[in-house]
Order: sequence, then structure tokens, then C-alpha cells
Amino acid sequence: MNTVTIRDVAQRAGVSAATASRVLSGNPATSAESRAQVEQAVRELDFRPNAQARALRSTRSDTVGLLVSDVRNPFFADLAHTIEQSLLELGYVTLLGNANENREQQDRYLDTLISRRVDGVIVAPQGTDSASIDSLLAREVPTVFVDRTIPGVDVPSVTTDSVPGIRAAVQHLVDLGHERVGYVAGPQSVSTGRERLEAWTAAAAELGLSTDPDLVYVGDFQSASGSAAVHALFELDEPPTALLAADSLMAVGAIAMLNRLGMRMGTDVSVIAFDDIEWFSLLDPALTVIAHSVEEMGRIAVQLLHEVIDGRTPDSVVLPSELIVRESTTRASGGTSGGAGRLSTAVASATHETDATRASSSPGSAARVPAERPDPNRPRTPGRN
Repeated sequence: MNTVTIRDVAQRAGVSAATASRVLSGNPATSAESRAQVEQAVRELDFRPNAQARALRSTRSDTVGLLVSDVRNPFFADLAHTIEQSLLELGYVTLLGNANENREQQDRYLDTLISRRVDGVIVAPQGTDSASIDSLLAREVPTVFVDRTIPGVDVPSVTTDSVPGIRAAVQHLVDLGHERVGYVAGPQSVSTGRERLEAWTAAAAELGLSTDPDLVYVGDFQSASGSAAVHALFELDEPPTALLAADSLMAVGAIAMLNRLGMRMGTDVSVIAFDDIEWFSLLDPALTVIAHSVEEMGRIAVQLLHEVIDGRTPDSVVLPSELIVRESTTRASGGTSGGAGRLSTAVASATHETDATRASSSPGSAARVPAERPDPNRPRTPGRN
């Protein structure tokens, strides 16, 4: 019995599973070198494509799987709405899954979508590899990445260039006199987390912001890590006078903690968020943001998938980002010896009150304490990436 898979062929040929699949299906959008490598691997491994599986793939279900990173994140909620409506216009019903920023949960949904024989999948991938995504490609399920990518995986994608927006944000803060700015980074296990931190680091070094590693706190794209970041950053001996959060949920958590500590954004500390959520402009003060078009991203993702389903190989698309200045960013108020010192006192007071309350309400249990300060040469981070 032949147990060789298309993934084995791709590995032997030194190409991606998607490229091997295109060669074997006769898709002309492959190079002569790739075709020769795949054909040689097929001969060496005695690979025989499963005709029954191919027949099943040719049967249309008029359904598309959509897997987003976190349905609680307003960015992904808006993205899912745009994609669902655009697919409906093309006659497809959307099956929606929530990865919850977790690769194992992502893979469980993808395995289910494969078993449902969807016509295609749009996914914001988790991590740097995935057996289930490999399985999608090996089974020739049309696939498009949205917002995020996986290094080395040959799949059409629509993403955002974070560099111009982040650089403009850094320049804006420098122009306002800020020198120490806290950066709340996303998880380094996903492409957007890595790319935005790289853009921040480069812009800060180029434009003269402090590159103190203690000013970088690595979160997980969820609101709790934004709150934890504020708690950690304002315990520093020289706390920041401004914050930039790498996504909307971490920004929400950061703002909530600032409010709890009695700090007013735009007065005591300037705040910028990545992603322009509709109600950010309704805050008081309105939030300065790095914006990119979620509607355009969603429409393009559907267009790319439609082309892949039709047997074409579309080019990936990278959308721009831009800074939108509102009232949450103001001139630095005289450095760390004045306002920021007072903010550190507020953090210490709130921490003392919180620990005392927990200790009195839970006799015999240990009060929660701030995380230990990490190695000074590494970014600060919560318990998980």
C-alpha cells in the first residue's frame, strides 16, 4: 500500500506543499525548476495521487471556513463581518471559528473544516508552524492568510505594512518631547507581533527615543496583558511618559489600568493604539491610533480566495498603515522627576490597596505580587507568549 503523501513529495523536492500540489494538479503558475524537482521526487518516492480524494475536492459545498484569532478583539470582529458579507455576495456561507490566540484551538477548528469539505479557508494563523495548515495544503484546500503569515508557507495573503504607521507614531511622540516611551508588544510567536516590535525598535533607535529594554513589555494581544504592562512599566525607577500598544485589546487593558491608577491619558500619559476601532474616537480624550483598513483587508482576502478556488495563483497584497492624531497624545510634562514620579506613587498605592484587600478577603492565601523584573537585556513579558 502506497503511504507516501504530498507532504513527503514536497519535502524531498525542497518546495512547499502548496507548490507540490500545484505542480501535480497541472497549474501553470510554477517554475520549470520546481516542476522538475517535484516530478523527480514523485518518481523517487513512487508517489501515486489519490484519485478518490481529488474527486471529493472537485465537489463544491458552497461553504468557506473563516478562522480569526480572537472574536473578542474588535479588529477581528469587524474583519469577520466584512469577510462574511463579501463571501455571501459570491454565494458562499461562512463557517466561523475562534482560535482564541491559541495554536491548539486553531488546529482543532481547521481539522473540523477539512472534515466538512469546505471550498476554501481564510485564516489568521497562530504560531510559526501548524500540522493542520500543512494538511490543508496537502489536501489542496484553497487557503488564504489574512492579517498574519507563517514564514516559509507559500500561501496568498493580505497583510499590513506596520512600518510607516509605527514610524510616524514615534516621530509624533518625539516631536511632543517624549524620550521614554513604553511599548506593549504582541506575542513574538506570530508575525504581526514580531514585525511591529521590529518596526518599533528600528524607529526608536533612528529617531532618538530611549531604547531601554525595560520599556518593552511583551504581551499576548489580549486585554489583561495591556493592564499588566501598565502595572510593570510604571513601577520602573524612570517610568515612561507615553505608551504605544501593538493592538486594540492590549490598548483597552492599558487604558483600564491607567484609569484604575488615577492617571488620565492625554494629561498624565500619552497613549497610542495600533488599530482604529470605531469607538476609539468617542473616548474622552479621543485615542490617537495607527490605522489600517479592516474593510479593505477583508474584501481583498475574499477576492484572493475566490481566485485560488478558480485555480489561479494571485499575488499577496500588503496594505499601508497611517497615524491618526487625536487628543490622547500631548506634550511631555517635564520628565520623570515630576509627573511620572507621581504616577509611580499611584502605582505603589494601588498595588498596596489591592494586595491588602486580597489578603483580608482570603485568609491564609498569598497575595498576588508583580512579576519579577526580567533580564535587562530582554523585553519584559507576562507568563506566556
